[in-house]
Amino acid sequence: MQHPSASERRQSVRTGVVWTAVSALLDEPGSYPEQQARIVDIGGGTGGFAVPLAQLGHRVEVIDPSPDALAALDRRAREADVADRITGQQGDLTDMADLVGADGADLVLCHGVLEVVDDPAAALASIASVLRPGGHLSLLVAQRHAAVVARAMAGHFQAARDLLDGPDADRHRFTAEEIGPLLAAAGLDATTVHGVRVFADLVPGSLLDLEPGAASALAELESAVSTRAEYLPLATQLHVLATR
Repeated sequence: MQHPSASERRQSVRTGVVWTAVSALLDEPGSYPEQQARIVDIGGGTGGFAVPLAQLGHRVEVIDPSPDALAALDRRAREADVADRITGQQGDLTDMADLVGADGADLVLCHGVLEVVDDPAAALASIASVLRPGGHLSLLVAQRHAAVVARAMAGHFQAARDLLDGPDADRHRFTAEEIGPLLAAAGLDATTVHGVRVFADLVPGSLLDLEPGAASALAELESAVSTRAEYLPLATQLHVLATR
């Protein structure tokens, strides 16, 4: 049996909370015909989520502006024997309605995208427009409080202060209190909020690489604190599931 590499162990710690929430959503009985959902992964890159979702039997369409990422996605899908269930299309949120089409999507993944768009509110409205009634959004965003702490710990004190309450308030990082109204304005209802990477970014990578069982123990700890409100301000990211 092949053991996961050090990079795979670290990645599982960073994404475990999100994967658990998304896969549980898709596992709900009777949610999709023959348990096959139409999933759109906006900014899905090389298929970190798309390939495992296709391996579960779902159809996944990755929309990404990078042709290099899409080429890597194609190779990865073929290696995993799921190329028949994955489609890669070059584009971004501005192309989304045309690329998805009138049939709409059961689930849209938007992971790490709001940080790089000009207008997060418009981006969410675009996503809502392609979701089928009752469809879901998996949204992963940077969390502002943790960004302040990270800058301060790196010695960038003025940057931390600017992010905290400076004139250039960061509208691409969000608190748990802010994300709900932003989704509601797009016609989406937040159903769950999870804190992601509460501790993972603070633990030295060498510990996870060298200490037997450390990665799995940290993943269990991340899962345990992900739904506790008092730990949300410490999370590097917030993962929100929302419904149209």
